[in-house]
Amino acid sequence: MIHSLAACSRAALTATALFALIAAPPLAVAQTRAQAATNKSTQPVPQAPARYMNIQEIKSPGGISAWLVEGHNVPLMALRFTFDGGSTQDPIGKEGVVHLLTGMLDEGAGDLDASAFQERMEDLAMRMSFQAGRDYLYGSFETLTVNRDKAADLLRLALTKPRFDADAVERVSKQIASQLAISARNPDSVAGKAWSKLAFGDHPYGRASDGTPETMAALKREDLANVHRRIFAKEHLKVVAVGDIDPKALGEMLDKVFADLPAKAELVAIPPFTLRTGGALQVIEMPVPQSVARFGMAAMMRKDPDFMAATVMNQILGGGGFASRLMEEVREKRGLAYSVYSYMAPYKHTGTFGGGVATKNSEMVQSLDVIKAELKRMASDGPTQTELDNAKSYLTGSYALRFDTNAKIANELLGLKVDNLGIDYINKRNLEIDAVSMADTKRVAAKLLQVNDLIVTVVGKPDGLKATEKAPQ
Repeated sequence: MIHSLAACSRAALTATALFALIAAPPLAVAQTRAQAATNKSTQPVPQAPARYMNIQEIKSPGGISAWLVEGHNVPLMALRFTFDGGSTQDPIGKEGVVHLLTGMLDEGAGDLDASAFQERMEDLAMRMSFQAGRDYLYGSFETLTVNRDKAADLLRLALTKPRFDADAVERVSKQIASQLAISARNPDSVAGKAWSKLAFGDHPYGRASDGTPETMAALKREDLANVHRRIFAKEHLKVVAVGDIDPKALGEMLDKVFADLPAKAELVAIPPFTLRTGGALQVIEMPVPQSVARFGMAAMMRKDPDFMAATVMNQILGGGGFASRLMEEVREKRGLAYSVYSYMAPYKHTGTFGGGVATKNSEMVQSLDVIKAELKRMASDGPTQTELDNAKSYLTGSYALRFDTNAKIANELLGLKVDNLGIDYINKRNLEIDAVSMADTKRVAAKLLQVNDLIVTVVGKPDGLKATEKAPQ
């Protein structure tokens, strides 16, 4: 396999072939799987990632820090990085500019216009993409070892010398506007955006992160250049690398790619936010046969000592798919919905607990009643011991699956870096879950699941449900 991959790399693989290679498991995880297959114990192997993965903390000659997991069995590498400042950095009236920026970074840079840049990427069989979250701007980069230097130079151009040509800005803006038009007819998308607006109001978290048709039509090149200048800086840069590269080569690559960026960012300060108490309901009428609801309330942030107990509790309540209470009560027992779920969503400046359900217009009221009843039951009684044991076993046993490809490893490690959890967190994570007790779960459920504070948005024509509050304008 290694010989054939090397031969393919000399022939300049297509992007499709590269993706297939990136998905191949690294040797360390292959060894973990082999051990698991021969392990006669029925217990999971919760610390498999840590046992076989050496995460190195390196610093480039120019002072740029990164985490590195070396893996030389396949001749390619994955790089992930973030800059502080996602869609919360959109100026008022220019919502969607950071989202548009992420779509423009591979649309020409330096001396290469959009067409030439894309052709160069294809020639090098590299992958490069960008995405704007609420709090961070994410970058993804994958390349064959044989093309690494040339691909890194293209990444450098994208980050430091984007062109923002007028024709490309207009074309990508129209693509986003088309996507917005499609989203406006999607009940789930409308419910999600309405929930954020209802829950967060005038806070940046409440604004349309992907813009509106009006804001997208008004954005200009100077808007992109301005937000690029403010966000892209070394001050808050976080980088991880996984694959066929050693510390020395990675250090040189980091300086090549990032050294020309400004030292300091010019970010607008984002205030902390606490979701309202007392709850709220908004119903948005849409002529569809099935209504969609989003629900949620305030929750703890990621570094809160109770976050892991809340994660275990949520796994039991609605995060565990068919093993969760909400799925059992709403779908299996009553046949009210095909899917119902809940999740923990920690942001940089607040935390939320949320969920959703889709059902017939005639059954939305009953579905929400059942969901509220299950939240109340969890808050008052907590889980059973069997539920707690099963949730902890799943969360610890499945952790290794987050590390079975270079891309997954890079994504996971970048998340740990963004959350400031430390380079040794993969050694601690399952221990934290194992330490969650029945008392912890009950205490957190009682604290978190205040049904009277539930914020709900419903999109459709639900029978018997009227709005009690309008979304903030």
